[in-house]
Amino acid sequence: MNYGCRKCRREGEKLLLKGDRCFSPKCSITRRSYAPGQHGISMSKKMSEYGRQLREKQRLKKIYGISEVQLSRCFKKAEKSQQNSTERLVSLLELRLDNVIYRARMADSRSQAKQLISHGKVLINDKKASIPSIVLTPKDKITFNKKITTEKLSSQNIAWFKCDTKSGLIEIKNVPTRSEIDLNVNENLVVEFYSR
Repeated sequence: MNYGCRKCRREGEKLLLKGDRCFSPKCSITRRSYAPGQHGISMSKKMSEYGRQLREKQRLKKIYGISEVQLSRCFKKAEKSQQNSTERLVSLLELRLDNVIYRARMADSRSQAKQLISHGKVLINDKKASIPSIVLTPKDKITFNKKITTEKLSSQNIAWFKCDTKSGLIEIKNVPTRSEIDLNVNENLVVEFYSR
């Protein structure tokens, strides 16, 4: 059993963690739409308020492929900002280098984007980057090692960054707002979880 697929089954929805596999008949949630484990089929769906908050936090962690420490650190940064903490939390996660590469379609999944970065194939403002968790800022420019083909780069610009398919350049235009982010998570519950 694929570990990424177990995560999707636990959340009861496709988190698109395995790229093309998620759209194929091999997708575990298509074949077995119940939670993993011995009691998966008979698991109760009733949940307390704390349980709902915890599930949303776990879903957010799984979608972005980050650890508890990383998410907690993001929340603390968001809480200190003058912006709305729920919106700032999501924008910090979206501006992660691995996520931008995934959103630009240079990788089929965020884990593949992480691998691309850790192998030194990505440059930020012409400097090699090897840390997937780097949070980008407006006007940052991402390019790729000459050995990497940029044919997969999205030709459709996203609201908050633009892609140049000819030069293989991704440029951050602005900090994304919640309305510009396609994310099926109730981040208010995540903030409530950390604010307890």
